[in-house]
Amino acid sequence: MTWGVLLLILVFPAFAVAEDAIPRELQGIGIEEHLGAALPLDLPFTDEDGTTVPLRQYIGAGEKPTLVALMYNGCPSLCGLLMNGVVKVFKAFSWTVGTDFNFVAVSIDPTETPDLAREKKAALLAEYGRPTTPTGWRHLVGTETSIRALADVVGFRYRYDDDQQQYAHAAAIYAVTPDGRLSRYLYGIDFRPLDLKLALMEADGGKIGTTLDHLLLFCYRYDPKGKKYALFATRLMRAGAGATVVLLGASLWTLSRRRRAAGVCS
Repeated sequence: MTWGVLLLILVFPAFAVAEDAIPRELQGIGIEEHLGAALPLDLPFTDEDGTTVPLRQYIGAGEKPTLVALMYNGCPSLCGLLMNGVVKVFKAFSWTVGTDFNFVAVSIDPTETPDLAREKKAALLAEYGRPTTPTGWRHLVGTETSIRALADVVGFRYRYDDDQQQYAHAAAIYAVTPDGRLSRYLYGIDFRPLDLKLALMEADGGKIGTTLDHLLLFCYRYDPKGKKYALFATRLMRAGAGATVVLLGASLWTLSRRRRAAGVCS
């Protein structure tokens, strides 16, 4: 198996590869979607400041949708690409972390410390370059029990490779509703601002965004095969037909008023 295929398996978990063609180290690794599942918000995690509180302190507080990433700060490869992709799309995105939505990165390595999490967060925030609220962007560490319980609900299957001394895992971020339910999975290491916006709007039930944003949500739907939002032609045609009817009606009404004003019998 080539390194290109290995990368496809890790970055795009739905990539079709025969089970017997997958290396033993990667068998059982991937993501199984559990849309609508409630995250275990009572699990204890420790933030980058060293404070240990239930997960609900950072996710599911009922105010904003949250984007969640499962990664680890000492990852020598894939996690760095994932977090670089997150920062890249955040910089290109008009909405701001902490103001419009929250971001929480959870380490899957139970040996990592709050100090390491704080260093990683500081570097990413410096790259992001925008001010955010203290609770809007969090990096959490936890025990093996808490991490495994969260990963099981998310459907995130990973394994530590003793030979390589690193974790084998896939790459994705997860949109979570304000009450802590999984709403959308966004796969890979390179994300489109449009996908991010639509995923957050879905997670928040359309409460955020402009009227134009809501129209976009109407015209687009998530394509599970392409792992991104695609233009929904039927909805677009219906919206266009509706707009045409409204415009035609308005034009006829205006013409009728002008004819009456001119004293012409209609």
